[in-house]
Amino acid sequence: MKASEIRELLKLLDQPDIISFAGGIPDPSLFPAEAIGDAYQAVLGGKEAGAALQYQVSEGFLPLRKWLAAYMGKLGVQCDDGNIFITSGSQQALDYLGKLFLSPGDTALVTWPTYLGALQAFNAYEPRYDRLNPAGGNMTPEAYRAAAGANGGKVKFAYLVPDFANPTGNTLDAEQREAVLDLAGELDIAVIEDAAYRALRYDGEGEPPILALDCARTGGIDRARTLYCGSFSKILSPGMRVGWVCAPRHVVEKLVLMKQASDLHSPSINQMVMYRVAETIFDAQVEKLIGAYRKRRDALLSALEADMPPGISWNRPDGGMFVWLTLPQGTDATELLARSIKEARVAFVPGNAFYADGTGRNTLRMSFTLADDRAVNEGVPRLAKLLRG
Repeated sequence: MKASEIRELLKLLDQPDIISFAGGIPDPSLFPAEAIGDAYQAVLGGKEAGAALQYQVSEGFLPLRKWLAAYMGKLGVQCDDGNIFITSGSQQALDYLGKLFLSPGDTALVTWPTYLGALQAFNAYEPRYDRLNPAGGNMTPEAYRAAAGANGGKVKFAYLVPDFANPTGNTLDAEQREAVLDLAGELDIAVIEDAAYRALRYDGEGEPPILALDCARTGGIDRARTLYCGSFSKILSPGMRVGWVCAPRHVVEKLVLMKQASDLHSPSINQMVMYRVAETIFDAQVEKLIGAYRKRRDALLSALEADMPPGISWNRPDGGMFVWLTLPQGTDATELLARSIKEARVAFVPGNAFYADGTGRNTLRMSFTLADDRAVNEGVPRLAKLLRG
């Protein structure tokens, strides 16, 4: 295990002269603080106060699980509260799923690049990683099995962020989602679908979750192999640490045992407050964030188009929080970051942090959620000037 480059970079936000495109975090000015405050007051000031301050069942607060089951139903996943498990953020879900599936030497299939937090969660269980290519070009199932066996283990799951991925911002189309399920079926492995950014869509129509496609294939969630990890962190509050897993009952039962041995349950009061807030303002809050973040994404893309020198490319994400840049071959984004902080006072995340094998050194991630007009109008030209040499 080693320190997260992103978590270390977050410390830069305390330096007022640094323009940061590094931390992929929500804008705190957009948090529904008043609604959350009212909910805490209502819970603690009424008949629920005792339950809010008491131990909770490990599965999670039942009304919240029922609300989430209905929410998943709107996404095409028919389930009930028995398929919902509350976690302390979706990061805890990744840790538990790594613990559930991985023994030392087993193989996890991940995209190149992938979410750094997932690698950190899985690394504790000593896996090896092999490359998952949703767009095509995967190894044969036999080749994946042989490579895993040569390392003394088995292929256990495929992990991916299909909507506005961290770090690339890319989204899988329906054909690519089906291809992941095809491969998982041939390998007889689980699919971990990290849906932390799904609600933040700014353009186009959304694709069904992989879990919804899986349920349609298999006839129901309890026959599915996909495990959906959701989170309230990007929409309502990351500080409250409320996430969830939507999965077959037999998987939820195993996760509950882990929860009982770990922290017993996620904080009762936070779950009760999150239920009240989600029930009343979730959709309105999503629309509020979409309006704000779409403008910031567009401003960043316009600035990149206006200022970046030739030889640098980037994507146009349909949602989420990130734009992914590819620099000329031979450019090292980690070295560039050191120079950028010293000379330009601009921060970003080097792309190699997101590759299981440490490659991708000529890539970087920029987050636009905290990028106001000053950050874009001053920060992008400074970075572009540095890249021109």
